[in-house]
Amino acid sequence: MTRHVIVTGASRGIGEAIARHFVELGDSVVNLSRSLTAPPGVAKSFSVDVADSTAVSDAVKESVGEFGPVEVAVINAGITRDGLSVRMTDDQWREVLAVNLDGAFYCARAALGSMIRARRGSLVFIGSISPFVGVAGQANYAAAKAGLVGLARALAKEVASRSITVNVVAPGLVDTDMTSDLGVARETMAAMIPLGRVATVDDIAGVVGFLASNHARYITGAVIPVDGGLAMGL
Repeated sequence: MTRHVIVTGASRGIGEAIARHFVELGDSVVNLSRSLTAPPGVAKSFSVDVADSTAVSDAVKESVGEFGPVEVAVINAGITRDGLSVRMTDDQWREVLAVNLDGAFYCARAALGSMIRARRGSLVFIGSISPFVGVAGQANYAAAKAGLVGLARALAKEVASRSITVNVVAPGLVDTDMTSDLGVARETMAAMIPLGRVATVDDIAGVVGFLASNHARYITGAVIPVDGGLAMGL
């Protein structure tokens, strides 16, 4: 049965792979991102800055009007503005928190309204192992991604009685444009991965697809590391 799936940040990288995964399953996939770019088969794209609460709410309302209740929402949109904390500007800190944490809340809140009314749904946040292993130069990013865990677990308690699951997928080092900017740090992390390779975007998309499936209806409030063993014990 075709589901209404919203993916934020589906224009590239992990978000694009996740959107493609659900398209291949036959779902009606809607992309919310600053860019209207999305993989073939996406039902609709909205040009939205997720840090804009009103824009997010309006886009989700229009999407629900066209495709029905949201059954799966994958909160993936995110940015990095790396730099050592002593040199990090207020703008670098605030911009990352605004998109990666504030934006995640706005998108989740908008999607959950539809799910609560339908009494079903799956919400998946794309987090990171960064707040658990510590990555120099990512104080802003790590703080935002750590915040997603608290947000997800609070939401999981709030909506469990409506048969809605809320989980976090925490990727490790993934082969994307974002991680290519890490330079030497990327090489150092790659050498520490027990499975001996950097993740592909499809590795992440597959786990998201599982959490949104009927096979995972009894999993909620969980943080699932997809990192090749890099952060064992997370």
